[in-house]
Amino acid sequence: MSLIHPITADERAKVLALNNAHAVETSFLDEAKLTRMLDEAFLATRIGEVDAFLIVFDEKARYDSPNFEWFRDRFPTFVYVDRIVTAPQARGKGYAKALYRDLFEKAAARGHERVVCEVNFDPPNPVSDAFHAALGFVDVGRQLLQGSGKTVSYLSKNIPS
Repeated sequence: MSLIHPITADERAKVLALNNAHAVETSFLDEAKLTRMLDEAFLATRIGEVDAFLIVFDEKARYDSPNFEWFRDRFPTFVYVDRIVTAPQARGKGYAKALYRDLFEKAAARGHERVVCEVNFDPPNPVSDAFHAALGFVDVGRQLLQGSGKTVSYLSKNIPS
């Protein structure tokens, strides 16, 4: 039996709570925005009773994130990891790695060759930096996000199709 399942309406409240507990790293969501995101997602998956979750868009998504737009301006095709969060009590179990591996397989199966994401550069997020480097992501740019005072690093990983 697979560890990874789609996020359904039944898990939305738990996804919202876990996301907003980590809004510094991700960004705050309300119920309406989460619903729009899940409806538009290329992939939205979870492990367990939302011990971890992942929300991803492809380049065709209708999504107004400045980070997503940065990638859209530079790459004709991609899948964009908007957020991945693991609950504190579930850390160290390999859930984030499992969600990414599942994403790589599904993206490649649908003809995608690049997975992209951003991580906070300032304020720094060294755990996320190390995690993404271990998965083979490389830095492809940085941007100061207007109005937030936050600088992000843009990362990319080529995946075989």
